[in-house]
Amino acid sequence: MASRKNALPITRKEDFSAWYQAVIVGADLAENSCVRGCMVIKPYGYAIWELMQSILDSKFKELGHTNCYFPLLIPIDLFEREAEHVAGFAKEMAIVTHHRIELKDGKLVPASPLETPLAIRPTSELIIGESMARWIKSYRDLPVLINQWCNVMRWEMRTRMFLRTSEFLWQEGHTAHETEDEARREAKTMHGVYYWFIHDVLKIACIPGKKPDHDRFAGAVDTFSIEAMMQDGKALQAATSHYLGQNFARAMDIRFQGRDDKLHYAHTTSWGSTTRMIGALIMAHSDDDGLNLPSEIAPYHVVIIPLLKGLGRDDEIISYCRDIRETIGDAARVFIDPKEIEPQNKKWDYVRKGVPFICEIGIKELEGQTVSITKRASNLEKAQMELSIFKHQIKNMLQEHDELLLQKSEEYFRANVRADIRTFPELKALFQTENKFVMVKWSGSPQKIELLDEIGVTIRCIPFRQSNAKGKCILTGEDACTDVVLAKSY
Repeated sequence: MASRKNALPITRKEDFSAWYQAVIVGADLAENSCVRGCMVIKPYGYAIWELMQSILDSKFKELGHTNCYFPLLIPIDLFEREAEHVAGFAKEMAIVTHHRIELKDGKLVPASPLETPLAIRPTSELIIGESMARWIKSYRDLPVLINQWCNVMRWEMRTRMFLRTSEFLWQEGHTAHETEDEARREAKTMHGVYYWFIHDVLKIACIPGKKPDHDRFAGAVDTFSIEAMMQDGKALQAATSHYLGQNFARAMDIRFQGRDDKLHYAHTTSWGSTTRMIGALIMAHSDDDGLNLPSEIAPYHVVIIPLLKGLGRDDEIISYCRDIRETIGDAARVFIDPKEIEPQNKKWDYVRKGVPFICEIGIKELEGQTVSITKRASNLEKAQMELSIFKHQIKNMLQEHDELLLQKSEEYFRANVRADIRTFPELKALFQTENKFVMVKWSGSPQKIELLDEIGVTIRCIPFRQSNAKGKCILTGEDACTDVVLAKSY
């Protein structure tokens, strides 16, 4: 028997990069913009982002954070106050230098130079710190727990939709605290929120851990990350949380009168997640038929496709489709697609969009009071059941859908983690032929770190879960007991 044709024009095995783009196009998530390195997030893609926002925003507020908004433009002189921070973003900053344009020789050109150039925010630690310095006067004003949903710009040379674009959407949390312990707890708590979201909501297998000192966020004391494995064996940093110590407080003069009546610098944190999570979602769960969405961030749980034949019973079929939607009620997000398009084409459109369950309803289903279902996560397995049963089973079916996605992700993860590499030549040989997550020992020293650069590999994180076994550093051969994850990455 010939195998069925896939819904996408290219497979993961043929060309993973081209397949990734095909998923985005096939699901109608986004398209390249006329602006260099920027994308247009289309309605279906933005609906996924809105659901992500809603879930995370509720969790942030549950933990006491409130939303606010800060300017897009940041005076250059603010960056001069934190040398490490500006160095970390210098090559990525887009700068506004003029404030109007004029027509000259038939072309519009910048006219009036700004007295102080303005950076388009790459991140907001400094502009928010400038406000915190005004808001915070006493320990009674602490903690300050804020978050903003906004866009940022980082002038990327090589871009790819959702993974790396010059402008992207994100949330950035910023907090100020009385003590180091309190700030460190905050940074780790928010890191835990991100792990919960990536693993439990998006159903992606991942490793939580701490970044090595040479790869911290510019200006941070500690950076914590979530490293997710994609289906090509590469890592994607899905979210980060930073303990900033008093570095930014000193730069921005965020001081408060303490309980001892002396002035103290606040301890601050920042933490963020971006539309890059949609890229992670695509590369972790999609298959050669397109997107595959976990239920909590799926715009539709059930799409109903009426099979209209023009035989005088079309109105009855449409009415039955509405009955199905009303019967399901609040148990699932249901959409009836009445567009005059060939039903098979509609079905494959929703397969590519990753809708968990696609129901095709015709005369047979109407007369039998049944539903015919295609299950997206189960390799398009088909099932038929009575409507009276379906309405009671839909919640369980969504749970099974999610469990299957996580199971597949974790199985792939386990199959692609290597813990048997002991020497650098072995490591180099491995990455010449395949991509894996490799658990090795590291001395903690930046000595010979350039060896990893030569093979395009980085230390993704120092996992929180350590084996505590002794071994030899993969780079220096010295005694070492710290486990690190090595991988190629996006």
